[in-house]
Amino acid sequence: MRFYQGNHRFYCGVDLHARSMHVCILDQDGIVVLDRNIAAHPAAFLQLLKPFRDGIVVGVECMFAWYWVADLCQEQRIAFVLGHALYMRLIHSGKAKTDRIDAGKIARLLRGGNFPLAYAYPQGMRETRDLLRRRRYLVRERAALVTHVQIVNSQYNLPPLGKNLGAASNWAELRLGTRFRHASVRRNVGLDLELIEHLEKMIDTLESYLTQTVKVDDSQSYERLRTIPGVGKVLGLTLLYELHEAARFTTVGQFLSYARLVRCAHESAGKKLGTGGKKIGNAHLKWAFGEAACHLVQVSERAKKWKQKYAQRHGKGKALGVLAARLGRSVYHMLRKEEAFDEERFWHGAAPLGRKPSASGASADVRA
Repeated sequence: MRFYQGNHRFYCGVDLHARSMHVCILDQDGIVVLDRNIAAHPAAFLQLLKPFRDGIVVGVECMFAWYWVADLCQEQRIAFVLGHALYMRLIHSGKAKTDRIDAGKIARLLRGGNFPLAYAYPQGMRETRDLLRRRRYLVRERAALVTHVQIVNSQYNLPPLGKNLGAASNWAELRLGTRFRHASVRRNVGLDLELIEHLEKMIDTLESYLTQTVKVDDSQSYERLRTIPGVGKVLGLTLLYELHEAARFTTVGQFLSYARLVRCAHESAGKKLGTGGKKIGNAHLKWAFGEAACHLVQVSERAKKWKQKYAQRHGKGKALGVLAARLGRSVYHMLRKEEAFDEERFWHGAAPLGRKPSASGASADVRA
């Protein structure tokens, strides 16, 4: 956890909502100089800050509407920090909760050096990142529909659907209606197929836009990521825009923790109490490394053999989790050193079976 340690004349805590915002400003002595609820509008916010513009810092909790506040502060050259929503909830939770109380606590966390930082993703890149995240949502919806078709097939104890249902060319039997006897069941499956087909067209159009129209902000890092076997254009873009800059992580352990590829240990009085922090970090980056691990196994015979051996002792899920963490470690060093993926070096440093590679700089073991 990182905390903001800046020294300012005024500390502005904002409890932000979609249509309103409560603003609390403290001076260096912790005295409240302003405490007001206003409309969530740039002009109103700037007018409120006008008497305190010299030496103020604005702190906002990370929620869906923070983009415009960050962009406004950047445009007006006002110091802005983004607070980690989960950590802030744990730190300033109390018996009573109102917008006024929340804004005051945010301002006091800023002044006291206890404001937990989240990464304020820069304008100009987060738009592409959000579009990539939307693509992932569509892919997951398509996968859920395919799963439902398989569930309906199992409900009637019919032979397994052996072909890849993600491709429309494999729907012949389902379209003919010879598999399911009841008309309502056929209609149920038909709805799934229609939705899958529509989503497939949307995903193809979106991927074409991402790969042909979107300008890659860091083309050199993107090409280095593409040197990893199995990482294609879209997955390479996802990795690039989710991690943004490897330089913002001091150690590889911090990066693996951010990507949710490690489990952080909980200890007290010399006793291990398990692990935690499963929801802290970037879920999209964790998914991307999981996809990269699956693709690596598909295209690399060496990866396939390693996975088979590791899975015999620890299970398939654990094997893929370890491989994803190893890829995360490699990507961190690749981007920091500006090098392409070296498969020999990657496998040369593989941990022997039975050992868990640990993330240096973080008290953690590899996530399954």
